[in-house]
Amino acid sequence: MTGPTERPSTDRFAGERRGERSGGDRFGAERSGGDRFGGRDQRPSGGQRGERPARGGQWGDRAGGERRDGGRRPPPRPTVDLPRQVAYEAVAAVHRDDAYANLVLPSLLRDAGLVGRDAAFATELTYGTLRHLGTLDAILGDAAGRDVQRIDPPVRDALRLGAYQLLHTRVPAHAAVSSTVDLVKSVGVGATGFANAVLREVAGRDADAWVTRLAPSAESDPIGHLALAYSHPQWIVRAFAEALGGDLGETTRLLIEDNERPPVHLCARPGLADPAELADEAGGAPGAFSPYAVYLSGGAPGDLPALAQGRAHVQDEGSQLVANALAEAPLDGPDGRWLDLCAGPGGKSGLLGALAAQRDARLTAVEVSEHRARLVEQATRGLPVTVLHTDGRTVGADPKLPEAHFDRVLVDAPCTGLGSLRRRPESRWRRQPSDLPPLTRLQRELLAAALRATRPGGLVAYVTCSPHTVETHVTVTEAARRSGVPVDFVDARPLLPAGMPGLGDGPTVQLWPHRHGTDAMFLAMLRRT
Repeated sequence: MTGPTERPSTDRFAGERRGERSGGDRFGAERSGGDRFGGRDQRPSGGQRGERPARGGQWGDRAGGERRDGGRRPPPRPTVDLPRQVAYEAVAAVHRDDAYANLVLPSLLRDAGLVGRDAAFATELTYGTLRHLGTLDAILGDAAGRDVQRIDPPVRDALRLGAYQLLHTRVPAHAAVSSTVDLVKSVGVGATGFANAVLREVAGRDADAWVTRLAPSAESDPIGHLALAYSHPQWIVRAFAEALGGDLGETTRLLIEDNERPPVHLCARPGLADPAELADEAGGAPGAFSPYAVYLSGGAPGDLPALAQGRAHVQDEGSQLVANALAEAPLDGPDGRWLDLCAGPGGKSGLLGALAAQRDARLTAVEVSEHRARLVEQATRGLPVTVLHTDGRTVGADPKLPEAHFDRVLVDAPCTGLGSLRRRPESRWRRQPSDLPPLTRLQRELLAAALRATRPGGLVAYVTCSPHTVETHVTVTEAARRSGVPVDFVDARPLLPAGMPGLGDGPTVQLWPHRHGTDAMFLAMLRRT
């Protein structure tokens, strides 16, 4: 989502055009000779940090002074505090390089040496800004009197961080404005006056007042209202509402939950770690539903010895539940040959492999991407798992994937990922409705291959991390109908923990962040007859 449509006649900052050298800017804009990156074209790629100055503090001297040659030093460069700088670099990398925040931010925090409260603040600024991006852009567009796409990208990202601080944190307004202006001075030549004026305009209203000003009427355009109020693209809001039976009240609760910071979930691998002991070791708490889940309130899970030792891994509780449902479903006949047809990056394979080890079974994990196949190998090291780097749709053509051979098959199909937007907030702005046709075609082909791979009487679990009905009910129904393999739907509800609320009418199950505290995982269980 971008801001309101362009309004040239009301652009209150018309003199602050990109690249202008206006010495008479009415907001006192400067051309800073201390641009940390030496101009946009010289910024390091991928959000990497540049070299620190030899002296004068991290971002340069705060005061000028005489040079040894008798001349004056260049104008002082702004001092930008490190947490905000790291957050800026993460957000800029997401928008400039299509990076993923969960991948780029940890390395930036590590390189900057940020820990504790500083790391938490940088993380909050990064993820909060990305979650609220649509609403922030609408507000910034109105405050600037121009579409945000006409603002220079580095300045635009800095303004987004500043607006988030003003509207969604307890940072005092004067501190949010001044720190953002300093940040703009370091990344955007000649834009400090513009940034100062825009942020002061933003600070004139709180978040609710801005929504009242900018959002369509909830009565005449409820989807448009929810989209702007809770910062989701309209097509995603519409898809959520459809999956929730048109209940806009529950849709609102889901959108609110999508904008909350989710806890980290660990999976204690069965036979290798006890969940209660892992909770004590990690300073967490046992999960609400999965017998293997541990909740962490914060910290860096990668530092835990249990992860390095292969006794546990990071995995949303919903993913644990759907994988465990396949392993626990009643099955007649042999039960030693399991298959994960779309295994990367390896979380579900890790859990299934640990369960297989307890039951004298063996898992074949298939992954088409070479990089992700290596991740699966790392995730399943020491477990009875064979990793195949191949396309799961080659069942029957590949001798290592024979037809009618496997007892339990998992299809964790590639999807839009709309069920994990709280963990990957940038995805909501990258995905488009045009992504659905190729994805749903791939989903049907993979599910058809899984049904061919399953022996008569065997089980297939079809899983997506999306509640979109086209990726869930439509895909599984169409794939089962077209596969030419006779199947029956198995009621998946009894395969989840007793007393788990809000599982619907069956036979499929849809988990939800606002109902269950998990990602929005979908599960359909089919038995080949």
